[in-house]
Amino acid sequence: MLEPETWIALAFCLFVAGLGYLGVHKFVLKALDDRSDRIRAELDEASRLKNDAMALLADYQRKRNEADSEAQSIIAGAQAEAERLAVEAKAKIEEFIERRTKMAEAKIAQAEAQAMADVRSAAAEAAVSAAEKILTQEAKGSLGGTLVAKGIDEVGKKLN
Repeated sequence: MLEPETWIALAFCLFVAGLGYLGVHKFVLKALDDRSDRIRAELDEASRLKNDAMALLADYQRKRNEADSEAQSIIAGAQAEAERLAVEAKAKIEEFIERRTKMAEAKIAQAEAQAMADVRSAAAEAAVSAAEKILTQEAKGSLGGTLVAKGIDEVGKKLN
């Protein structure tokens, strides 16, 4: 019985009995329970934070999708507006060209009419001049003068 292992075993039993008498096992169990509760609370908090992060991620993805669809609608609207403006511009250009063409045609017609009037006037003057020369050479005297004057008056009346 005097073996050192026996004394160590006896001292260990007395130590454990003393710890049991002092209620250390309750403190150890309480500390383990507190640690278990703290770990459980941390896990619950981590789970809640994970759920919040997932909800936030879903919200941002939804907002991004909405922004993408809004950008697409803005692009489509801009393209439609550009097409409408192009059609309006084409119509205005065609109208402008048509108006300019009509104005040019009117000026050409006016110039033709003026040219025709000038040609008629020049032809009338040439005819009067030729008639006057012929009559003055063939008709002499007072009869010739009256015939020339009468002819000139008639030609002037017919031309005007």
